[in-house]
Amino acid sequence: MIHIATLISNPAAPVLTQGIVRQAAKAFGVSSELRWLAPAIAAEIAFELPVGGAKNAAERLRTELEGRTIDIVVQRAEGRRKKLLLADMDSTIIGQECVDELASEIGKREHIAAITKRAMEGEIAFAPALRERVALLKGLSRPTILAVIEKRITLTPGALTLVRTMRAHGAYTALVSGGFSIFTSAIAKRLGFDEYRANELLFGEDRTLTGLVAEPVLGEGAKLAVLEELRARLSLQRDETLAIGDGANDLPMLNAAGLGVAFHAKPKVAAAAQARIDYGDLTSLLYAQGYSRDDFVM
Repeated sequence: MIHIATLISNPAAPVLTQGIVRQAAKAFGVSSELRWLAPAIAAEIAFELPVGGAKNAAERLRTELEGRTIDIVVQRAEGRRKKLLLADMDSTIIGQECVDELASEIGKREHIAAITKRAMEGEIAFAPALRERVALLKGLSRPTILAVIEKRITLTPGALTLVRTMRAHGAYTALVSGGFSIFTSAIAKRLGFDEYRANELLFGEDRTLTGLVAEPVLGEGAKLAVLEELRARLSLQRDETLAIGDGANDLPMLNAAGLGVAFHAKPKVAAAAQARIDYGDLTSLLYAQGYSRDDFVM
């Protein structure tokens, strides 16, 4: 069965050379023509998959290219372009953890960020950790939260190009977050996602947080359920879906997708996911699907 190994470097600091790509090809016993997707940024190699599977092939190639800041995604050649994108938000589509940014407003960032880190690394259960953090935000006003969104939340490089390009080629895009809908609604609108799902913060009559979140909490099980729901609604096969995320609560979703990518993820998540992007930006997901830079909707 023909597989594709996609080699990707960060477009902000491209390091991919013809020599590196040919070294990778040699590792697979390939000497045929290579396909460049973007000069110095991304290229792909077609090869017959050896014994051990795609994930093992990617790990062997990482060992071969050790020391180079190059991402490697190995997958079947057939069906690489996906019809559904399901994306985590915090530390994936945006560069921040929303709850930590809110905590900064009340002088509790260090305490709340420590809980966030443990939850994202899978050391503690996601839902009770979220409830604990939201309780600490009690009294924070809606105008303050909206100001945080406007002034402190930044998009991950490549996010807009990823969503626009996939939509232009007929894919459905959904933003699914264990964070809060007050954030996801703004980010989904800004990027053009078809829909979003997230947790709902509860406000009192005085427009301040009550310290509670609407139940049930959207966590790892809920993200997987959204993937399955959208697959059924859109009549898609598993191989037609792409999911990205960085935390332990994303793993069930990542492992149930046709291509599940750990994006700049916690070590345990990167090790457990089907594929990983450690260096590149979000356009890496387009290169992995076989899009060239000329195909991008910038």
